[in-house]
Amino acid sequence: MKRQNYENYWKLTLAYTNIHSDKFYNTLKAIIEFINSTLYREPTIEYYNDLQGCVGSINGLQGASLRKSINQFVKLGFIDDLKSYHIESIEFLNAKTKRKRDTVFSKIVYKYSSFSSSFSKKSNQKEINFLLKTLEEIGSLTKKEIIGLMNVDILSYDRGYLTISELNSYTIKAIESGFIDRKYNQVGYLFNLLKKLDDIIFINNVLYFEEDAKVIFGEDLKEKTKKRDGYLHRLYKNQLKEESEEAFGNIKCMVEKLPYPSLVASHIKPFIVSDDNEAYDPNNGILLSRNMDILFDQGYISFDNNGTIIYSNQLHPEIIEEVSKYRLDSIFINRERLEYLVYHRESVLKK
Repeated sequence: MKRQNYENYWKLTLAYTNIHSDKFYNTLKAIIEFINSTLYREPTIEYYNDLQGCVGSINGLQGASLRKSINQFVKLGFIDDLKSYHIESIEFLNAKTKRKRDTVFSKIVYKYSSFSSSFSKKSNQKEINFLLKTLEEIGSLTKKEIIGLMNVDILSYDRGYLTISELNSYTIKAIESGFIDRKYNQVGYLFNLLKKLDDIIFINNVLYFEEDAKVIFGEDLKEKTKKRDGYLHRLYKNQLKEESEEAFGNIKCMVEKLPYPSLVASHIKPFIVSDDNEAYDPNNGILLSRNMDILFDQGYISFDNNGTIIYSNQLHPEIIEEVSKYRLDSIFINRERLEYLVYHRESVLKK
């Protein structure tokens, strides 16, 4: 691993934190209209000065504040290089509802954002993409772990995410270096951005995918008295990975038999109703792809004693047709797992 310079971190500053505000909307609109009206001009200093004049006349800003208001759209991924923009930016402007605008915003940030980009420099570092893929790999991220991520040179990791051991190393170094205290504003900007993204959620300062959080905390997303032990859960998932690798020669979804880059250790008897032994018993788990996990955890599918998929009558016929080619391989069906599957069919499967 490369030795890290802890001042070389994910830098993000935003002029407007409310993406539904008139200032955010009108500034983006002004930039796009300027680009459309100057298609044959080169992106020179004069071009950029004229752009500043156009945007400044809209919101009354000047100097550093004006440049910051333009630069944020490059960093967030709406504008590519001040001569082009992504089609989703028009979709954002045309959105009829806040819900639609939130979704388009999340899509843009995930696909295109790069905090190192500016009007004068294009970067291929996609920090939010890297963070969310790390979240897929690990399952949850504490605020300190997210701050640790801010020190990662993501271009050094071709696979696009960190393992838990790598993340722990960065987190410890960020704490020891005083990064959290020195870069308080930058940390705040990143957390503010994460709270705007669809389908991820902070619960008690821990970041989850919303579907995962519902499995742990229930549909109301309120923490119950039962808390998940992070280390025991990782051991639980590791045991399922080992079981899959022993069966297939590689770590694969136990149902689809595909080596997805990120798999979910899906509880058969839900975590929230399991006792301490059941919660981390690998027999109370199946290693699944994210899509298969959603169907199983939410009770749209279950398995009979032979591994054949059982479908809820609430599941759409097209999904049933697609999933019908799969089954839980008999090698994973033992006496203990059968007992958990009985519970799942009786208490989780939607009738």
